[in-house]
Amino acid sequence: MAFVALVERMIDLLDPQANLLLNATLEQATAAVRSGDAAKIAKLEGQFALLAKDGQTVRMARTLGRPMRYFLAKQAAGPCLIVAERIDEIKQQLVEMGLADQFHPSYTRMVPAHHLLELRLIGCPDPQPTCTRFVAPQRNRLPADINSIGQAYIGAVAHVCQAWLDQLDEQEPIGVLFSGGVDSGALFLILHHLILQRGQSPARLKAFTLSVGGQPSDSQQADSQQAREFLRALDLELFLEVVQVGGDAINLRETVRTIEDYKPLDVQAAAMGLTLCRAIRRRYPDWRVLVDGDGGDENLKDYPIHENPELTIRSVLNNLMLYQEGWGVDAVKHSLTYSGGQSRGHVRTYAPARSCGFSGFSPFAEPSVVGVAEGIPFIELTDWDEQRLYALKGQIVAAGVEALTGMKMPIFEKRRFQRGAVDAERFTNLFPANEEAVYRRMFSELHG
Repeated sequence: MAFVALVERMIDLLDPQANLLLNATLEQATAAVRSGDAAKIAKLEGQFALLAKDGQTVRMARTLGRPMRYFLAKQAAGPCLIVAERIDEIKQQLVEMGLADQFHPSYTRMVPAHHLLELRLIGCPDPQPTCTRFVAPQRNRLPADINSIGQAYIGAVAHVCQAWLDQLDEQEPIGVLFSGGVDSGALFLILHHLILQRGQSPARLKAFTLSVGGQPSDSQQADSQQAREFLRALDLELFLEVVQVGGDAINLRETVRTIEDYKPLDVQAAAMGLTLCRAIRRRYPDWRVLVDGDGGDENLKDYPIHENPELTIRSVLNNLMLYQEGWGVDAVKHSLTYSGGQSRGHVRTYAPARSCGFSGFSPFAEPSVVGVAEGIPFIELTDWDEQRLYALKGQIVAAGVEALTGMKMPIFEKRRFQRGAVDAERFTNLFPANEEAVYRRMFSELHG
């Protein structure tokens, strides 16, 4: 019979100030997690990573907006559970405990977003965690009407933005990471509308747009041009601030260190995000708040399906929150170290902002907004046609923004952040050809 030892210690390295709770105090939210009642956790709004202990059971829950990791260290006196936001925090804790030889990044475990993870505090052998879903939206519940869907979706975004604004001082400057694309454009217009509605000055808003290396050397329209056109069309150009940097500002090794990952698209996006955040910090040493449109593509399933050989339009439309959660915690493909989908990839947005001392907010990644998106009858609206699927996002968001604000927002052709901030020639020079192998090597060296 195997020896079973109680875990005598639990070390919580999470920063409670990094939680953004919109309808509960930290104590109330933690109590909901401690209860083990998924229905109570489902009522929480915001972005959070919460930990609670109930006897020998530890319960953890997080949203897409915050990473959360754990590690079970072995000691002669009994095992010790370490919970933290980052891999390097766990590593440092083990070093301080004289247990550095136990560390390997693949031994850390990511709590999957939208699930309550329960771990019994026993060791030898290590306990197997259980996961219970607390974000479980009803699919296909909305009518197949673009205007109705747009009002529901953008209405949900406006609701969480309103609750977020309630927590800010009315003079607090707000920076929007802005490309002039559908998500950042909609978010800027929603915030502009809500601030005016509250009788406050919209001058607190600023749209920050990154430009790497100056004017593009090819015919591709840069984000700086697109952003200007977007705001000019609505007579809002005065809110734009283009942040220009040289190509030498992009540091891939530092990006891999910041996001603790090596997936090429996430590294590319994070490299641009980290560069922009650092440039904003240099310009505005006291700036605190940034918001972004991350999560909008996942919600409205706006990714080129043909670029991923594992996907078909049927797998995308038939699987609950596939882009947000990957194949799910019960799938063979599920990684205990990284989780899946945006549950893994949102670190590309969260970590750069946090590393520069900003408080970030991603309204499109908030559970209630994700829930509305899952209620869209995608199959009925597209009849399995990819081009109709890709067109939906602009149609839905534009309809919702107009219903809320009265503004007809411009819609431009989709492109990724990393592609819009730099032209094609410079992009090729900045990012290596065999990207994942290069980033994996950097990651291994950083955690060697």
